[in-house]
Amino acid sequence: MKKFNLLAAFAAIILLGTSACNDKNDDPEPASPIMSSISMSGDNKDYIATIAFSQGVYAQNDKTGNLTDASFAVSVDGGTATIASMTVSHIAGESNAIINLVMSDYPSGDETLVVKPASATSIYNEFAKAMSADQTQEASFDGNIILIEDNGNGTGTTTWTANNVYILQGLVFVNDGQTLTIEPGTVIKGRAGQGENASALIVARGGKIMAEGTAELPIIFTAEADDLAGSVADLDDGLWGGVIVLGHAVLNTVPIEQQIEGIPQTEARGIYGGTNDADNSGVLKYISIRHGGTDIGEGNEINGLTLGGVGSATVFDYIEVISNKDDGVEFFGGKPQLSHIIVAFCGDDSYDYDQGYRGSGQFWAAIQGFDRGDRLGEHDGGTEPETGIPYAIPQIYNVTYLGRGNGAGKRTITFRDNAGGHYANSIFYSQEKGIDIELLSGECSYTRFGADELTLKNNLFYSIDADPIFTVSAADDVDPMIVEEASGIVAAYFTSASNEVYDPGFTVTTDVFNIIPTNDVSANMATVPADTFFQTVGYKGAFDQGENWAQGWTLVSKYMGN
Repeated sequence: MKKFNLLAAFAAIILLGTSACNDKNDDPEPASPIMSSISMSGDNKDYIATIAFSQGVYAQNDKTGNLTDASFAVSVDGGTATIASMTVSHIAGESNAIINLVMSDYPSGDETLVVKPASATSIYNEFAKAMSADQTQEASFDGNIILIEDNGNGTGTTTWTANNVYILQGLVFVNDGQTLTIEPGTVIKGRAGQGENASALIVARGGKIMAEGTAELPIIFTAEADDLAGSVADLDDGLWGGVIVLGHAVLNTVPIEQQIEGIPQTEARGIYGGTNDADNSGVLKYISIRHGGTDIGEGNEINGLTLGGVGSATVFDYIEVISNKDDGVEFFGGKPQLSHIIVAFCGDDSYDYDQGYRGSGQFWAAIQGFDRGDRLGEHDGGTEPETGIPYAIPQIYNVTYLGRGNGAGKRTITFRDNAGGHYANSIFYSQEKGIDIELLSGECSYTRFGADELTLKNNLFYSIDADPIFTVSAADDVDPMIVEEASGIVAAYFTSASNEVYDPGFTVTTDVFNIIPTNDVSANMATVPADTFFQTVGYKGAFDQGENWAQGWTLVSKYMGN
């Protein structure tokens, strides 16, 4: 009995051992490869789709062959762009393949890339297992966030497209000889930073920007934190720098070339000025510049739009500057021509010129509100020297300047440092102080007034608390009798130059700034200069009754009440 049990036990052990050995050598059947993920990168019309596989793959079932274009079925669903050409890069046995795509057009953002095996026998693993033809990976063409750093090379001659968002890291230049084209609807964002870390886009002398948006698709410059859906409050400012355009036009300074404010003195690309008043820096049209004016040191902020020595061939039309910490638009000499410009809720002056600015302007608007803003116009003639030539004598027609009202203590316009200029067919509304002209013992803005190089004709004024509205601002060393005489001449000039106190019919409250006239503003018009830049219109101010060219494409239009 015992002998039988021992034999049985021995047999059982042998059987168990045999079974265990059989289990150990029985490997599972190898799995078929799968496409585990897809990633997309690129811009303009050039994209790269990277396919990741669960294991190394081959084109043949004998562990040979690189995957090729014939290994995949690639298509695009939706949108307008299609695949113009495709090239696959892969090395046999690797678990990644790259598909290089050239699109027929810039993707609209509605396209989806679909990648499948070409067939059930087009992709294999090392065990000759084929990938199922039902495998699919999809990726969108929503565009990319592209970081733009300068590194001394500028932007290059390139195109920024609307399917991407461009982040300015620091000061980014369009260098001499380069052309930056920006498509309608493109968003450019400035990274936060102060001083040497401030971000801005600067078109250097000899560079060119071709940024032509539309009313439906404006080009927007804003802060990196702004998702355009409320992440940044409308009045937030100083979140990045701004836009600076520099040219070869004439200044009245000594020397004739200067370094633009806001740019380090060591940066040679920050120089502006020259001898060509017809210089061409490109086109800025339907542009919205938001939340700029970062501090670059010692309380010095970048303006929303800065123009240094810009020539008359450059096009500026339909531009908004809103919620900039410093000035809205500042001119340093040159002869640029600007139309349909609106500046709103800026921390300092709305329009500021200096260094012999002699350009032209029509249909300019300024809106101060929410306790923000200093002068609507700060107009200086020269700096080094103040009496330098050519004099600052721009021609500005059809402006609407809305101030902060009585109690804020702000001026409508100041002319000083030998500045002249011509304002006509314009509306000035709701400011405590009027227009003052500097009177010095030597050459000054009152000199320009006496020479008919500073004129204010056929304008409407309403709710300006000053009386008289036109005054002189005299230095302490000027003889009091001269001050009295000059004050009387300037005060009387208000009427003799066909200016009127008249209500244009605006609707202005604490948070509504509707500067579209409801009353007739067509009477007593001055003739515009015989220049192809100026339009002859039958109304005063920047807007005609019932028409708002700022509607929709500007951020400020939401506060205009229509």
